[in-house]
Amino acid sequence: AIARTLRLARGTARRFARADSPDELLTKDGTGRRPSMLEEFTPSPYWRWNAGCTDAARLREEIQAPGYRGSYATARDHLRPFRSGTTAPEPVPAPPTVRPVAGWIIRNPRTLDPGEEHQLKAILARCPHRNTVHGHVRAFARMMRPRRGDRLTDWMATVLAADLPEPHSFSTGLRRDRHAVTAGLTLPWSFGPVEGHINRIKMLKRQMYGRANPDLLRTRVLLAD
Repeated sequence: AIARTLRLARGTARRFARADSPDELLTKDGTGRRPSMLEEFTPSPYWRWNAGCTDAARLREEIQAPGYRGSYATARDHLRPFRSGTTAPEPVPAPPTVRPVAGWIIRNPRTLDPGEEHQLKAILARCPHRNTVHGHVRAFARMMRPRRGDRLTDWMATVLAADLPEPHSFSTGLRRDRHAVTAGLTLPWSFGPVEGHINRIKMLKRQMYGRANPDLLRTRVLLAD
């Protein structure tokens, strides 16, 4: 209706309606060529193409989740040179998964190799929330290693002020047992040996499939060493 009222082509009216800012309506590099809608998502189809996925319809569905609003024909035409072999996409490394990134965040920074450190810095720079979580983890590690339990209350207050759900949940769990956690972060003793004995008793019970009476279980526990 807008295109008919303004006597514009449907594609032009659609481009104006979908633009988030006036900059999206400007041409690129003074060449008169408008930027393609796929340029923002170019690394994703390149990476999937190099991984062996050459179905244009499937690639379009995958980039629709992060915000691609173009048609199937646009995605197909963008990938056509790759299919004919006239243009080879540049290799794009696969992004790291959640598990290694979480490991990089909780590890001592001195144990990261240069490649891991570079990737972690790039990931944190792209997401301010993740960078904030990384700061909370590092602050907790600096409190835990030298056993500075007196800083726990200030750390929990800082976490609650950041308004992030995951650190909030962790801080709430610590608050329920604040005195025990403070003691664990302050005193040199550990509850580890007790937990080890409990796990050993559970292992002995599982070996007997629950058919052992207390006397037999006590004998096995005492003679296990």
